[in-house]
Amino acid sequence: MDFQSNHPVKIIFGSNKLNDLYNILTENNLHNGMLVCDPYFIKTGLANKVMHYSKGLLKDIFFDLTPNPTIASVDKCAEIIRNKNINFLAAIGGGSALDCAKAAASVCMTPYSIVQFHSGDRVFTEKHIPLLAIPTTAGTGSEVSNEAVLTDPLRGMKAPITCDNFYPTIAIVDPMLTLSLPQKSTASTGFDALAHSIEAYMSRFHKPESDELAASAAKLIFEFLLKAYDDGSNLEAREKMSRASVLAGLAVDIAGTTASHACSYPLTYLYDMRHGEACAFTLDSIIRINAEAEDGRLHELASKIGFRDAFQMADQIKAMKKQMGMKATLKDAGIELSDIDNLAILSMQPDMINNPVPIKIDMLIEMYRGLSK
Repeated sequence: MDFQSNHPVKIIFGSNKLNDLYNILTENNLHNGMLVCDPYFIKTGLANKVMHYSKGLLKDIFFDLTPNPTIASVDKCAEIIRNKNINFLAAIGGGSALDCAKAAASVCMTPYSIVQFHSGDRVFTEKHIPLLAIPTTAGTGSEVSNEAVLTDPLRGMKAPITCDNFYPTIAIVDPMLTLSLPQKSTASTGFDALAHSIEAYMSRFHKPESDELAASAAKLIFEFLLKAYDDGSNLEAREKMSRASVLAGLAVDIAGTTASHACSYPLTYLYDMRHGEACAFTLDSIIRINAEAEDGRLHELASKIGFRDAFQMADQIKAMKKQMGMKATLKDAGIELSDIDNLAILSMQPDMINNPVPIKIDMLIEMYRGLSK
């Protein structure tokens, strides 16, 4: 099989690497920057710590963010960048901060709203300002991807936007930043990474490189996610999960996401589910659908990481969701049986194109009905 791949993000991985922020910025000639973060990190003091480590190279902080970043947040951030002549962004947090910063770093170079790009009416040029990504979770993989998932309340939709501008220039992956991650966030972001790895492996557009990355990530997650969940201070588990997040992010950047991610978008928007939990909600069901109909690749993946077959892997995912108190049934998620037809229609997002088995609406209706108990 012939293939090409490109990973433009410089990854700096290791405990306490954030302490080297000033040197990293000066080595890359980055100055007059702005920090993008969740309001939570203003309260905890982490934002001030990052500003301190930058020794004045970060001049301002933007924290007008929601858990699912909106087009309004992106436009506000971009306007500040224009008005204050900000030269680079540093984003710290989960996918929300990183996704907002990715979009703002490009839209700030235009006179337009992100709405026009999110809707597909306009396409970005190559102009953008550099972005430094500092994840505080182990799961989104946003620090190594060219995708941002944004919510537009006026159009009633949550959807990804992809652009090569969105690749961060540098990713500082410091597992120490994940030690204080709450259990629910550990579970949700960990399952996001697991969905990335499994979906990348079964994607129609997989490549040998993405297969290796995905299998390595999935193996780490099955071994260490529960350990990180049970004991958040377990540095080995946190380090392994951070590594798995990067590997899964690289894999999915090559191969793309499939049906579980497609289903996650309406689940997060309509039922206020965390993104990773929304991916996990259908992941074991999607594995069963694909394992029964495709060419055995999911059984191959399961065997590589220690399971008898894909069905046993799906059973383990279901068990892990229960152990971590995640939503696993329609009742858990607040979904009525009468909602299913509409939910199935809204689940037909572009990611479905990557799925190895052609997914039809009636298949999704049956799948959702199967989650009624």
